[in-house]
Amino acid sequence: MSADRKPESQPETRRKRLEREYAAREAKALAMGGPDRLARRADAGVLHARSRVDGLLDPDSFIETGLFGVSASRPEDRDRSAADGKIAGFGRIDGREVAVVSNDFTVMGASSSSTNGRKIAHAKRVATQRGLPLIFLGESSGARMPDHMGSRGMGTLLGNDPTQYVRLRETPWASATLGLSYGSSSWYAVLSDFCVIRKGAVLAVSSSLLASLAIGETVDPQELGGWKLHAEVTGFADMVVDSDEEALAAIRQFLSYLPSHCNEAPPERSVPEGAGAGMADIIDLLPEKRTQVYDVRKIIRTIVDKDSFFELKPRFGKVGVTGLSRIGGRTVGIIANNPLVKGGALDTEACEKITHFLVLCDSFNIPVVLFVDTPGFAIGTDAERKRAPGKIMNFMHALQMFSMPKISVILRKSYGQAYLNMGGGRNSDEVAAWPTAEVSFMDPTFAVKVVHGLAPGDDGFDDAFATMSKDSEVWDMAGAYAVQSVIEPHATRDYLIRMLEVHRLRLTGDIGQHLLRAWPTSY
Repeated sequence: MSADRKPESQPETRRKRLEREYAAREAKALAMGGPDRLARRADAGVLHARSRVDGLLDPDSFIETGLFGVSASRPEDRDRSAADGKIAGFGRIDGREVAVVSNDFTVMGASSSSTNGRKIAHAKRVATQRGLPLIFLGESSGARMPDHMGSRGMGTLLGNDPTQYVRLRETPWASATLGLSYGSSSWYAVLSDFCVIRKGAVLAVSSSLLASLAIGETVDPQELGGWKLHAEVTGFADMVVDSDEEALAAIRQFLSYLPSHCNEAPPERSVPEGAGAGMADIIDLLPEKRTQVYDVRKIIRTIVDKDSFFELKPRFGKVGVTGLSRIGGRTVGIIANNPLVKGGALDTEACEKITHFLVLCDSFNIPVVLFVDTPGFAIGTDAERKRAPGKIMNFMHALQMFSMPKISVILRKSYGQAYLNMGGGRNSDEVAAWPTAEVSFMDPTFAVKVVHGLAPGDDGFDDAFATMSKDSEVWDMAGAYAVQSVIEPHATRDYLIRMLEVHRLRLTGDIGQHLLRAWPTSY
Protein backbone atom coordinates (compact mmCIF):
# COMPACT_ATOMS: atom_id res chain seq x y z
CA MET A 1 0.00 0.00 0.00
CA SER A 2 1.33 3.42 -0.93
CA ALA A 3 2.38 5.65 1.91
CA ASP A 4 0.15 8.39 0.39
CA ARG A 5 -2.97 6.22 0.41
CA LYS A 6 -5.09 6.30 3.54
CA PRO A 7 -7.21 3.34 4.59
CA GLU A 8 -10.94 3.88 4.98
CA SER A 9 -11.29 5.32 8.46
CA GLN A 10 -13.57 3.90 11.10
CA PRO A 11 -15.00 7.33 12.02
CA GLU A 12 -16.29 7.75 8.44
CA THR A 13 -18.06 4.39 8.59
CA ARG A 14 -19.59 5.33 11.90
CA ARG A 15 -20.64 8.69 10.52
CA LYS A 16 -22.49 7.03 7.65
CA ARG A 17 -24.19 4.65 10.01
CA LEU A 18 -25.27 7.51 12.25
CA GLU A 19 -26.49 9.48 9.24
CA ARG A 20 -28.60 6.56 8.04
CA GLU A 21 -30.10 6.02 11.45
CA TYR A 22 -30.82 9.72 11.87
CA ALA A 23 -32.39 9.97 8.42
CA ALA A 24 -34.61 6.96 9.09
CA ARG A 25 -35.83 8.31 12.44
CA GLU A 26 -36.32 11.77 11.00
CA ALA A 27 -38.35 10.41 8.08
CA LYS A 28 -40.52 8.42 10.46
CA ALA A 29 -41.20 11.47 12.62
CA LEU A 30 -41.93 13.68 9.63
CA ALA A 31 -44.28 11.07 8.15
CA MET A 32 -46.74 11.96 10.93
CA GLY A 33 -49.80 9.67 10.83
CA GLY A 34 -48.86 8.15 7.49
CA PRO A 35 -49.64 8.84 3.82
CA ASP A 36 -53.25 7.63 3.93
CA ARG A 37 -54.31 10.00 6.70
CA LEU A 38 -52.42 12.91 5.16
CA ALA A 39 -54.03 12.20 1.79
CA ARG A 40 -57.52 12.25 3.30
CA ARG A 41 -56.83 15.70 4.75
CA ALA A 42 -55.49 16.94 1.44
CA ASP A 43 -58.61 15.64 -0.35
CA ALA A 44 -60.75 17.53 2.17
CA GLY A 45 -58.78 20.74 1.58
CA VAL A 46 -57.53 20.84 5.17
CA LEU A 47 -53.89 21.50 6.01
CA HIS A 48 -51.98 19.14 8.30
CA ALA A 49 -50.02 20.27 11.35
CA ARG A 50 -46.68 20.77 9.59
CA SER A 51 -48.16 22.55 6.57
CA ARG A 52 -49.93 24.88 9.00
CA VAL A 53 -46.60 25.75 10.59
CA ASP A 54 -45.13 26.36 7.15
CA GLY A 55 -48.04 28.61 6.21
CA LEU A 56 -47.79 30.59 9.42
CA LEU A 57 -44.06 31.27 9.63
CA ASP A 58 -41.55 33.05 7.44
CA PRO A 59 -39.93 30.59 4.99
CA ASP A 60 -37.09 28.46 6.37
CA SER A 61 -37.34 30.02 9.84
CA PHE A 62 -38.80 27.07 11.81
CA ILE A 63 -36.59 25.20 14.25
CA GLU A 64 -38.36 22.29 15.87
CA THR A 65 -38.13 21.08 19.42
CA GLY A 66 -39.10 17.51 20.33
CA LEU A 67 -39.11 16.05 16.83
CA PHE A 68 -38.23 12.61 18.18
CA GLY A 69 -40.69 12.63 21.06
CA VAL A 70 -42.98 9.60 21.32
CA SER A 71 -45.44 8.17 23.82
CA ALA A 72 -43.67 7.67 27.14
CA SER A 73 -46.50 6.04 29.07
CA ARG A 74 -47.20 3.04 26.84
CA PRO A 75 -44.33 1.36 24.95
CA GLU A 76 -46.76 -0.25 22.51
CA ASP A 77 -47.70 3.24 21.25
CA ARG A 78 -44.19 4.44 20.48
CA ASP A 79 -44.11 3.32 16.86
CA ARG A 80 -47.37 5.11 16.06
CA SER A 81 -46.83 8.34 18.01
CA ALA A 82 -44.60 10.38 15.70
CA ALA A 83 -43.54 13.60 17.49
CA ASP A 84 -46.19 12.48 20.00
CA GLY A 85 -48.91 14.25 18.08
CA LYS A 86 -47.83 17.84 18.65
CA ILE A 87 -45.38 19.87 16.57
CA ALA A 88 -43.56 22.48 18.65
CA GLY A 89 -40.78 24.93 18.01
CA PHE A 90 -39.76 28.45 17.13
CA GLY A 91 -39.81 30.53 13.99
CA ARG A 92 -40.33 34.03 12.70
CA ILE A 93 -43.31 36.07 11.56
CA ASP A 94 -42.34 39.20 9.65
CA GLY A 95 -38.83 38.72 10.98
CA ARG A 96 -39.86 38.52 14.66
CA GLU A 97 -39.29 35.38 16.72
CA VAL A 98 -42.37 33.45 17.89
CA ALA A 99 -43.09 30.12 19.57
CA VAL A 100 -45.64 27.77 18.05
CA VAL A 101 -47.45 24.53 18.94
CA SER A 102 -49.37 22.79 16.16
CA ASN A 103 -51.55 19.80 16.99
CA ASP A 104 -51.15 16.82 14.65
CA PHE A 105 -54.54 15.14 14.53
CA THR A 106 -53.19 12.37 12.28
CA VAL A 107 -51.20 11.01 15.25
CA MET A 108 -53.47 9.60 17.93
CA GLY A 109 -55.86 12.51 17.50
CA ALA A 110 -53.23 14.92 18.88
CA SER A 111 -54.30 13.67 22.30
CA SER A 112 -52.57 15.09 25.36
CA SER A 113 -49.84 12.99 26.96
CA SER A 114 -46.84 13.38 29.22
CA THR A 115 -44.37 13.83 26.37
CA ASN A 116 -46.27 16.38 24.33
CA GLY A 117 -47.27 18.13 27.55
CA ARG A 118 -43.60 18.71 28.24
CA LYS A 119 -43.15 20.06 24.72
CA ILE A 120 -45.94 22.61 25.27
CA ALA A 121 -44.50 23.56 28.65
CA HIS A 122 -41.09 24.14 27.08
CA ALA A 123 -42.53 26.36 24.33
CA LYS A 124 -44.46 28.37 26.93
CA ARG A 125 -41.41 28.71 29.18
CA VAL A 126 -39.15 29.91 26.39
CA ALA A 127 -41.80 32.31 25.09
CA THR A 128 -42.26 33.82 28.54
CA GLN A 129 -38.59 34.05 29.43
CA ARG A 130 -37.40 35.36 26.06
CA GLY A 131 -40.34 37.56 25.17
CA LEU A 132 -41.84 35.69 22.23
CA PRO A 133 -45.49 35.61 21.13
CA LEU A 134 -46.97 32.12 21.52
CA ILE A 135 -49.27 30.56 18.93
CA PHE A 136 -51.48 27.48 19.32
CA LEU A 137 -52.86 25.76 16.22
CA GLY A 138 -55.60 23.71 17.77
CA GLU A 139 -57.14 20.39 16.78
CA SER A 140 -57.23 17.70 19.44
CA SER A 141 -59.32 14.80 20.72
CA GLY A 142 -58.52 15.73 24.32
CA ALA A 143 -56.69 13.66 26.92
CA ARG A 144 -55.05 10.44 25.74
CA MET A 145 -56.70 7.39 27.20
CA PRO A 146 -55.86 5.00 28.74
CA ASP A 147 -52.77 7.04 29.76
CA HIS A 148 -54.87 9.27 31.99
CA MET A 149 -57.12 6.60 33.44
CA GLY A 150 -56.82 5.54 37.05
CA SER A 151 -55.20 7.28 39.99
CA ARG A 152 -51.71 6.60 38.65
CA GLY A 153 -52.52 8.25 35.34
CA MET A 154 -54.13 11.22 37.02
CA GLY A 155 -51.40 11.57 39.60
CA THR A 156 -48.53 11.47 37.11
CA LEU A 157 -50.04 13.37 34.18
CA LEU A 158 -52.38 16.03 35.55
CA GLY A 159 -51.71 18.96 37.84
CA ASN A 160 -47.93 18.73 37.97
CA ASP A 161 -47.42 22.14 36.37
CA PRO A 162 -49.02 24.75 38.67
CA THR A 163 -48.63 27.43 35.98
CA GLN A 164 -50.18 25.43 33.15
CA TYR A 165 -53.24 27.65 32.84
CA VAL A 166 -51.91 30.91 34.31
CA ARG A 167 -52.09 33.99 32.09
CA LEU A 168 -50.09 36.98 33.25
CA ARG A 169 -49.82 38.22 29.67
CA GLU A 170 -46.06 38.59 29.52
CA THR A 171 -46.33 37.89 25.79
CA PRO A 172 -49.24 37.80 23.34
CA TRP A 173 -50.98 34.47 22.78
CA ALA A 174 -52.88 33.70 19.58
CA SER A 175 -54.79 30.56 18.71
CA ALA A 176 -56.59 29.00 15.78
CA THR A 177 -59.29 26.36 16.18
CA LEU A 178 -58.95 24.36 12.97
CA GLY A 179 -60.84 21.13 13.59
CA LEU A 180 -62.29 19.13 16.45
CA SER A 181 -60.74 20.77 19.51
CA TYR A 182 -61.41 19.31 22.92
CA GLY A 183 -59.68 19.46 26.30
CA SER A 184 -56.41 21.38 26.42
CA SER A 185 -56.80 22.56 22.84
CA SER A 186 -59.92 24.39 23.97
CA TRP A 187 -58.26 25.65 27.15
CA TYR A 188 -55.43 27.33 25.24
CA ALA A 189 -57.88 28.79 22.73
CA VAL A 190 -59.93 30.60 25.36
CA LEU A 191 -56.81 31.63 27.28
CA SER A 192 -55.43 33.36 24.19
CA ASP A 193 -55.61 37.07 23.40
CA PHE A 194 -56.83 36.26 19.90
CA CYS A 195 -58.86 33.21 18.84
CA VAL A 196 -59.76 32.58 15.23
CA ILE A 197 -62.10 29.69 14.33
CA ARG A 198 -62.46 28.02 10.95
CA LYS A 199 -66.00 27.22 9.88
CA GLY A 200 -66.67 23.54 10.48
CA ALA A 201 -64.34 23.38 13.48
CA VAL A 202 -65.57 22.63 17.00
CA LEU A 203 -64.30 24.06 20.29
CA ALA A 204 -65.71 22.35 23.39
CA VAL A 205 -64.82 20.81 26.73
CA SER A 206 -65.26 17.30 25.33
CA SER A 207 -66.55 15.52 22.24
CA SER A 208 -70.17 15.37 21.20
CA LEU A 209 -70.03 11.58 21.78
CA LEU A 210 -69.05 12.04 25.41
CA ALA A 211 -71.57 14.85 25.84
CA SER A 212 -74.27 12.62 24.36
CA LEU A 213 -73.39 9.84 26.80
CA ALA A 214 -73.42 12.26 29.71
CA ILE A 215 -76.88 13.72 29.06
CA GLY A 216 -78.50 10.73 27.41
CA GLU A 217 -79.38 12.38 24.11
CA THR A 218 -77.68 13.02 20.80
CA VAL A 219 -75.66 16.23 20.68
CA ASP A 220 -74.81 17.91 17.40
CA PRO A 221 -71.11 18.92 17.34
CA GLN A 222 -71.85 22.34 15.85
CA GLU A 223 -74.48 23.07 18.49
CA LEU A 224 -72.02 21.91 21.13
CA GLY A 225 -69.14 24.13 20.08
CA GLY A 226 -69.37 25.32 16.48
CA TRP A 227 -68.24 28.63 15.09
CA LYS A 228 -71.66 30.27 15.29
CA LEU A 229 -71.92 29.50 18.99
CA HIS A 230 -68.53 31.02 19.77
CA ALA A 231 -68.83 33.95 17.39
CA GLU A 232 -72.34 35.00 18.40
CA VAL A 233 -73.12 33.58 21.86
CA THR A 234 -70.01 32.90 23.95
CA GLY A 235 -67.77 35.52 22.34
CA PHE A 236 -64.76 33.20 22.44
CA ALA A 237 -64.17 33.64 18.70
CA ASP A 238 -62.51 36.93 17.79
CA MET A 239 -62.77 36.06 14.10
CA VAL A 240 -64.36 33.43 11.87
CA VAL A 241 -62.75 32.32 8.61
CA ASP A 242 -63.45 29.83 5.83
CA SER A 243 -60.06 28.13 5.54
CA ASP A 244 -56.89 27.22 7.37
CA GLU A 245 -54.94 29.63 5.19
CA GLU A 246 -57.20 32.54 6.21
CA ALA A 247 -56.78 31.63 9.88
CA LEU A 248 -52.99 31.68 9.62
CA ALA A 249 -53.09 35.02 7.79
CA ALA A 250 -55.35 36.43 10.53
CA ILE A 251 -52.86 35.44 13.24
CA ARG A 252 -50.03 37.09 11.33
CA GLN A 253 -52.09 40.25 10.96
CA PHE A 254 -53.15 40.29 14.63
CA LEU A 255 -49.55 40.01 15.81
CA SER A 256 -48.48 42.86 13.51
CA TYR A 257 -50.25 45.30 15.84
CA LEU A 258 -48.70 43.95 19.05
CA PRO A 259 -45.26 44.04 20.62
CA SER A 260 -43.41 40.78 21.10
CA HIS A 261 -43.71 41.14 24.86
CA CYS A 262 -45.20 43.41 27.50
CA ASN A 263 -42.03 45.41 28.09
CA GLU A 264 -41.82 47.00 24.66
CA ALA A 265 -44.00 49.34 22.65
CA PRO A 266 -46.00 48.05 19.67
CA PRO A 267 -44.24 48.22 16.30
CA GLU A 268 -44.72 51.30 14.14
CA ARG A 269 -45.55 51.22 10.44
CA SER A 270 -45.32 53.78 7.68
CA VAL A 271 -48.54 55.67 7.02
CA PRO A 272 -50.14 54.30 3.84
CA GLU A 273 -50.86 56.58 0.94
CA GLY A 274 -54.44 57.81 1.01
CA ALA A 275 -54.80 57.68 4.80
CA GLY A 276 -57.31 60.31 5.92
CA ALA A 277 -58.48 61.02 2.38
CA GLY A 278 -62.15 60.96 3.39
CA MET A 279 -61.89 63.29 6.38
CA ALA A 280 -63.25 66.34 4.55
CA ASP A 281 -66.66 64.66 4.16
CA ILE A 282 -66.79 62.66 7.39
CA ILE A 283 -69.68 64.68 8.82
CA ASP A 284 -71.86 63.26 6.04
CA LEU A 285 -71.52 59.81 7.66
CA LEU A 286 -73.30 61.06 10.80
CA PRO A 287 -77.09 61.46 10.40
CA GLU A 288 -78.46 64.85 11.44
CA LYS A 289 -81.25 63.34 13.55
CA ARG A 290 -79.91 61.92 16.81
CA THR A 291 -82.34 58.98 16.61
CA GLN A 292 -81.30 57.91 13.11
CA VAL A 293 -79.04 54.85 12.96
CA TYR A 294 -75.75 54.47 11.08
CA ASP A 295 -72.72 52.18 11.06
CA VAL A 296 -69.97 53.73 13.19
CA ARG A 297 -67.38 51.51 11.51
CA LYS A 298 -67.56 53.77 8.44
CA ILE A 299 -66.46 56.68 10.63
CA ILE A 300 -63.69 54.59 12.21
CA ARG A 301 -62.29 53.49 8.85
CA THR A 302 -62.29 57.08 7.61
CA ILE A 303 -60.27 58.32 10.60
CA VAL A 304 -57.68 55.57 11.03
CA ASP A 305 -54.83 54.73 8.66
CA LYS A 306 -56.09 53.28 5.41
CA ASP A 307 -57.04 49.56 5.57
CA SER A 308 -55.67 49.24 9.11
CA PHE A 309 -58.87 48.52 11.08
CA PHE A 310 -58.75 44.92 12.36
CA GLU A 311 -62.10 44.29 14.04
CA LEU A 312 -62.38 41.78 16.88
CA LYS A 313 -65.54 39.84 17.82
CA PRO A 314 -67.69 41.50 15.11
CA ARG A 315 -70.56 39.01 15.62
CA PHE A 316 -70.64 39.27 19.43
CA GLY A 317 -71.90 42.23 21.46
CA LYS A 318 -72.46 44.04 18.17
CA VAL A 319 -73.67 47.25 19.80
CA GLY A 320 -70.03 47.74 20.81
CA VAL A 321 -67.21 47.81 18.27
CA THR A 322 -63.65 46.84 19.22
CA GLY A 323 -60.58 46.47 17.07
CA LEU A 324 -56.92 47.19 16.55
CA SER A 325 -55.85 49.84 14.13
CA ARG A 326 -53.18 52.44 13.40
CA ILE A 327 -53.36 56.20 13.47
CA GLY A 328 -50.31 57.94 12.08
CA GLY A 329 -48.53 54.59 11.85
CA ARG A 330 -48.93 53.77 15.56
CA THR A 331 -51.09 50.99 16.98
CA VAL A 332 -54.25 52.08 18.78
CA GLY A 333 -57.22 50.23 20.20
CA ILE A 334 -60.63 51.36 18.98
CA ILE A 335 -63.76 51.16 21.14
CA ALA A 336 -67.02 52.53 19.78
CA ASN A 337 -70.77 52.45 20.19
CA ASN A 338 -72.61 51.34 17.07
CA PRO A 339 -76.08 52.92 16.73
CA LEU A 340 -76.79 50.49 13.88
CA VAL A 341 -77.51 47.90 16.61
CA LYS A 342 -80.00 48.60 19.41
CA GLY A 343 -79.57 52.31 18.75
CA GLY A 344 -76.17 52.11 20.45
CA ALA A 345 -77.52 51.07 23.87
CA LEU A 346 -74.80 48.99 25.51
CA ASP A 347 -75.81 45.47 26.56
CA THR A 348 -74.04 42.94 28.78
CA GLU A 349 -72.32 41.24 25.84
CA ALA A 350 -70.88 44.57 24.70
CA CYS A 351 -69.64 45.22 28.25
CA GLU A 352 -67.87 41.85 28.28
CA LYS A 353 -66.40 42.46 24.85
CA ILE A 354 -65.07 45.92 25.70
CA THR A 355 -63.68 44.76 29.05
CA HIS A 356 -61.83 41.92 27.33
CA PHE A 357 -60.42 44.39 24.82
CA LEU A 358 -59.26 46.84 27.50
CA VAL A 359 -57.35 43.98 29.15
CA LEU A 360 -55.60 43.20 25.85
CA CYS A 361 -54.61 46.82 25.22
CA ASP A 362 -53.46 47.49 28.78
CA SER A 363 -51.35 44.34 28.81
CA PHE A 364 -49.50 45.20 25.60
CA ASN A 365 -49.08 48.98 25.80
CA ILE A 366 -51.76 50.01 23.33
CA PRO A 367 -53.55 53.37 23.84
CA VAL A 368 -57.28 53.45 23.15
CA VAL A 369 -59.60 55.84 21.38
CA LEU A 370 -63.30 55.73 22.26
CA PHE A 371 -65.92 56.96 19.79
CA VAL A 372 -69.09 57.72 21.73
CA ASP A 373 -72.69 57.69 20.58
CA THR A 374 -74.91 55.89 23.07
CA PRO A 375 -78.28 56.49 24.76
CA GLY A 376 -77.06 54.50 27.78
CA PHE A 377 -77.24 50.88 28.85
CA ALA A 378 -79.89 48.43 27.73
CA ILE A 379 -82.25 47.85 30.65
CA GLY A 380 -85.04 45.42 31.49
CA THR A 381 -85.54 41.95 32.90
CA ASP A 382 -83.29 40.28 30.33
CA ALA A 383 -80.42 42.64 31.16
CA GLU A 384 -80.80 42.02 34.89
CA ARG A 385 -80.86 38.24 34.39
CA LYS A 386 -77.59 38.61 32.47
CA ARG A 387 -76.08 40.37 35.51
CA ALA A 388 -75.99 43.83 33.94
CA PRO A 389 -74.89 45.71 37.10
CA GLY A 390 -71.86 43.45 37.52
CA LYS A 391 -70.93 43.62 33.82
CA ILE A 392 -71.24 47.42 33.80
CA MET A 393 -69.02 47.71 36.86
CA ASN A 394 -66.46 45.26 35.47
CA PHE A 395 -66.28 47.48 32.40
CA MET A 396 -65.94 50.58 34.61
CA HIS A 397 -63.32 48.91 36.80
CA ALA A 398 -61.23 47.89 33.80
CA LEU A 399 -61.49 51.36 32.28
CA GLN A 400 -60.29 53.03 35.48
CA MET A 401 -57.44 50.55 35.96
CA PHE A 402 -56.35 50.96 32.34
CA SER A 403 -52.82 52.38 32.45
CA MET A 404 -52.30 53.49 28.83
CA PRO A 405 -53.55 56.76 27.31
CA LYS A 406 -57.31 57.02 26.70
CA ILE A 407 -58.95 59.59 24.44
CA SER A 408 -62.73 59.86 24.05
CA VAL A 409 -64.45 61.58 21.15
CA ILE A 410 -68.19 62.19 21.66
CA LEU A 411 -69.81 62.08 18.24
CA ARG A 412 -73.47 62.46 19.17
CA LYS A 413 -75.29 61.15 22.26
CA SER A 414 -73.79 60.27 25.62
CA TYR A 415 -76.24 59.64 28.45
CA GLY A 416 -76.15 58.45 32.06
CA GLN A 417 -73.69 55.90 33.41
CA ALA A 418 -72.64 55.06 29.87
CA TYR A 419 -71.16 58.56 29.65
CA LEU A 420 -68.70 57.50 32.34
CA ASN A 421 -68.08 54.02 30.94
CA MET A 422 -67.21 55.54 27.58
CA GLY A 423 -64.59 57.77 29.12
CA GLY A 424 -66.60 60.84 30.14
CA GLY A 425 -65.56 62.99 33.06
CA ARG A 426 -62.00 62.15 34.09
CA ASN A 427 -62.25 58.57 32.90
CA SER A 428 -60.20 59.47 29.81
CA ASP A 429 -57.03 61.49 29.61
CA GLU A 430 -58.70 63.73 27.04
CA VAL A 431 -62.37 64.14 26.18
CA ALA A 432 -63.15 65.82 22.88
CA ALA A 433 -66.51 66.32 21.26
CA TRP A 434 -67.91 67.14 17.88
CA PRO A 435 -70.28 70.15 17.73
CA THR A 436 -73.05 67.56 17.21
CA ALA A 437 -72.52 66.09 20.70
CA GLU A 438 -75.29 66.00 23.29
CA VAL A 439 -74.69 64.95 26.89
CA SER A 440 -77.23 64.44 29.65
CA PHE A 441 -78.30 62.03 32.35
CA MET A 442 -81.07 60.54 30.23
CA ASP A 443 -82.68 60.82 26.82
CA PRO A 444 -84.99 63.88 27.22
CA THR A 445 -87.97 61.93 25.87
CA PHE A 446 -87.61 59.27 28.58
CA ALA A 447 -86.93 61.91 31.21
CA VAL A 448 -90.22 63.66 30.40
CA LYS A 449 -92.05 60.35 30.68
CA VAL A 450 -90.42 59.52 34.04
CA VAL A 451 -90.85 62.96 35.60
CA HIS A 452 -94.11 64.15 34.05
CA GLY A 453 -95.73 61.01 32.70
CA LEU A 454 -95.98 62.60 29.25
CA ALA A 455 -95.32 61.06 25.87
CA PRO A 456 -94.72 62.75 22.51
CA GLY A 457 -97.99 64.28 21.31
CA ASP A 458 -99.39 64.82 24.83
CA ASP A 459 -100.32 68.33 25.94
CA GLY A 460 -97.35 69.93 27.69
CA PHE A 461 -94.82 67.46 26.29
CA ASP A 462 -92.99 70.00 24.14
CA ASP A 463 -92.44 72.43 27.02
CA ALA A 464 -91.29 69.65 29.32
CA PHE A 465 -88.98 68.30 26.58
CA ALA A 466 -87.41 71.74 26.10
CA THR A 467 -86.74 71.94 29.85
CA MET A 468 -85.18 68.47 29.97
CA SER A 469 -83.04 69.26 26.90
CA LYS A 470 -81.65 72.46 28.38
CA ASP A 471 -77.87 72.75 28.78
CA SER A 472 -77.26 69.50 26.88
CA GLU A 473 -75.30 70.99 24.00
CA VAL A 474 -71.57 70.54 23.71
CA TRP A 475 -70.98 74.25 24.26
CA ASP A 476 -72.45 73.95 27.74
CA MET A 477 -69.93 71.23 28.57
CA ALA A 478 -67.09 73.13 26.96
CA GLY A 479 -68.00 76.22 28.98
CA ALA A 480 -67.61 74.21 32.19
CA TYR A 481 -64.43 72.57 30.86
CA ALA A 482 -66.10 69.16 31.13
CA VAL A 483 -64.65 68.45 27.70
CA GLN A 484 -61.12 69.52 26.94
CA SER A 485 -61.72 70.19 23.23
CA VAL A 486 -64.52 70.76 20.79
CA ILE A 487 -63.23 69.67 17.39
CA GLU A 488 -64.62 69.94 13.92
CA PRO A 489 -65.33 66.48 12.53
CA HIS A 490 -62.91 66.85 9.61
CA ALA A 491 -60.09 67.66 12.07
CA THR A 492 -60.56 64.48 14.15
CA ARG A 493 -57.73 62.46 12.62
CA ASP A 494 -55.20 65.29 12.98
CA TYR A 495 -56.39 65.93 16.54
CA LEU A 496 -55.92 62.29 17.51
CA ILE A 497 -52.47 62.03 15.94
CA ARG A 498 -51.34 65.11 17.83
CA MET A 499 -52.99 64.27 21.14
CA LEU A 500 -51.72 60.69 21.14
CA GLU A 501 -48.26 62.18 20.74
CA VAL A 502 -48.84 64.49 23.73
CA HIS A 503 -49.92 61.55 25.89
CA ARG A 504 -47.11 59.16 24.98
CA LEU A 505 -45.59 57.55 28.07
CA ARG A 506 -42.14 59.01 27.56
CA LEU A 507 -40.99 58.47 31.14
CA THR A 508 -41.53 54.72 30.85
CA GLY A 509 -40.73 54.19 27.17
CA ASP A 510 -44.42 53.82 26.23
CA ILE A 511 -44.79 50.92 28.69
CA GLY A 512 -47.90 50.92 30.88
CA GLN A 513 -48.32 49.55 34.40
CA HIS A 514 -50.22 46.47 33.17
CA LEU A 515 -52.72 46.64 36.00
CA LEU A 516 -55.08 44.35 34.05
CA ARG A 517 -52.52 41.69 33.16
CA ALA A 518 -54.01 39.04 35.47
CA TRP A 519 -57.66 39.73 34.63
CA PRO A 520 -59.43 36.45 33.79
CA THR A 521 -59.37 35.93 30.05
CA SER A 522 -62.86 34.47 29.65
CA TYR A 523 -66.07 36.01 30.90
